[in-house]
Amino acid sequence: MKIAIVCYPTFGGSGVVATELGLALSRRGHEVHFVTYKQPVRLETISSHIRFHEVNVPEYPLFHYQPYELALSSKLVNVVKNYGVELLHVHYAIPHAYAGYMAKKMLEEEGISIPMVTTLHGTDITLVGNHPFYKPAVTFSINNSDFVTSVSDSLKEDTLKFFEIRKEIEVIPNFIDVNKFKKQIFTDCQRDLMAHDDEMIITHVSNFRKVKRVEDVVKIFYHIQKNLKARLMMVGEGPQREVAEKLVRELGLRDRVLFLGQSNEIDKILCFSDLFLLPSETESFGLAALEAMVHSVPVISSNTGGLPEVNEHNFSGFLHDVGDVKAMSESAISILGDREKLTKFKKQARIAAEKFDINNIVPMYEELYQKALIKA
Repeated sequence: MKIAIVCYPTFGGSGVVATELGLALSRRGHEVHFVTYKQPVRLETISSHIRFHEVNVPEYPLFHYQPYELALSSKLVNVVKNYGVELLHVHYAIPHAYAGYMAKKMLEEEGISIPMVTTLHGTDITLVGNHPFYKPAVTFSINNSDFVTSVSDSLKEDTLKFFEIRKEIEVIPNFIDVNKFKKQIFTDCQRDLMAHDDEMIITHVSNFRKVKRVEDVVKIFYHIQKNLKARLMMVGEGPQREVAEKLVRELGLRDRVLFLGQSNEIDKILCFSDLFLLPSETESFGLAALEAMVHSVPVISSNTGGLPEVNEHNFSGFLHDVGDVKAMSESAISILGDREKLTKFKKQARIAAEKFDINNIVPMYEELYQKALIKA
């Protein structure tokens, strides 16, 4: 198949998943065309089965905000016509599904019929998409997609609750390449660069938005380090980083907490981590938790959104109510304070992650693509 994938090219979960999906499809013999405003961060190489098409938006004084949707839809039309693309797969409802629909209608004017699959990832539904300014356009785009998927049952329920949807929504979860993350020793990044031999390494990775509750991360760690020798690795950038740094200073934790910023070496950091904290207000899926689990890192998380579908309570880690710092701290200490229990949970975290192996999930998309092509 010849497939055009539209996504955000940034570190965010939807862009990462879309890029990894495209790479996996290319390895399975499909021709994949990425269409976005810059090369996706995970798209390190271009091969004979992979093409990248940059969307350029001309700047005119007339436009206060540059019309990306128009440029994207026009680019999609050109890519479909020039490369014989058979199917559009757009990730994130805004503005990609809307632009994809416009491209479909323009192509129909020239006698070209092409199906569009829309994958919903989370904030495109629960946050941005539910805003009154965007809700009509999001509803329209979803209902006019040929097939719609969501990354979790929780997100599907939220979509049906917030919007008047007439389309069937199929749940195809996020995934991870298990074989890519086999335990290994990094010669250029040893554990002692982050902590002493007798210290536990606790990790949090996010975009540091309010929804991630990074203050809770610091508070949980505060309780952990009162009972055990430990270090906290805070990975990522965002508006709440300064808030977290201020709390770290107030609690006297500056020598125990490292803010590592945006990193391309998350795999190395997770490789040496003992526990992952994700006390979010909500998560449509919990890709960060899955990435930790595939590295055999147990997860302490909130029990909201799609997280219970990923993090299995009392198996790969523990789930607690949002904001329950006390319970999360106690669960963390119970795992870290018992070497035998920690070893057990590390193995179980890996087992839970293997259910989401890319080789189990990508065929689900291929099957959906075939349905879309037949319908077209």
